[in-house]
Amino acid sequence: MTTEAITADAAGTWHIGDLTVRRVGFGAMRLTGSAAFHLGTSSDRDRSIAVLRRAIDLGVDHIDTAAFYFSALRSANELINSALSPYPDGLLIATKVGPFRDYRGEWGTSARPEDLRGHVEENLRQLGRDHLDLVYLRRMRQESIAEHFGALAELREEGLIRHLGLSAVEPRHLAEAQAIAPVVSVQNRYGLGDHDPAAEETLRLCGEQGIAFVPFYAIAGDAGPEGATTAHDDAVLAVAHAHDTTPAKIRLAWTLSRGPHVLAIPGTGNPDHLTENVAAGALRLTDEELARLNTAHRKAGRTPGD
Repeated sequence: MTTEAITADAAGTWHIGDLTVRRVGFGAMRLTGSAAFHLGTSSDRDRSIAVLRRAIDLGVDHIDTAAFYFSALRSANELINSALSPYPDGLLIATKVGPFRDYRGEWGTSARPEDLRGHVEENLRQLGRDHLDLVYLRRMRQESIAEHFGALAELREEGLIRHLGLSAVEPRHLAEAQAIAPVVSVQNRYGLGDHDPAAEETLRLCGEQGIAFVPFYAIAGDAGPEGATTAHDDAVLAVAHAHDTTPAKIRLAWTLSRGPHVLAIPGTGNPDHLTENVAAGALRLTDEELARLNTAHRKAGRTPGD
């Protein structure tokens, strides 16, 4: 079987609320430039649109985006709208609200609860939709998320949002939100090179409750928004060599091994990397390889910041 023949079906499926998606999705952050936000050069628009359409051809039915994913010339939401509208049946588009960037691309003060309607409506306008399938409240270090999550729960009751999720949270925030409205997905920083007890506990709780756990920066690691890390542990390199594949695919395969409720949303603006990322869903690691990688994960320190 060639890499070209491997589709997102190989990774299996999981449910997000009443929606079923393949466990390998696509993160839109890297569509807009050589690095995320204003950190690189803007992408070629036609190429980014081709990547999105190729993702659908490969069976991807879960795209993660945000209105604040833009570079000097490109907007991830606009690219998604242009490439995929009218949207295919079964496609879940998830977005995040809370952070804010102004027209210059500079980060502004994160949203107050009363600002979240505007954030949701901006995503609706950019995506050309009447409702959003899944909206994550991205916690911006606040101790309590009750007011913010409550504001999104009201928008859900109005029909602007179908499902609610949380991002960058700890177990206490999950419990706080669940007292207000159902949480179908949690999106936290999590990867082979990151080890944080709160993240491990959140992953465990999500598994017990049937909540999707969607790591970000699973490939990027400590490089964060700038792209895939080049700092690979010896264990990752050894396993990659054994499978004659890339460290990035090993990191994705390990991520998916953490539980059937764990999804992957690798992002790229490169069609070849997209094909490789989707193919990672077919990669099966041996028990010995998993044990070696799990040991490396336990020894890893938490990368500072979100």
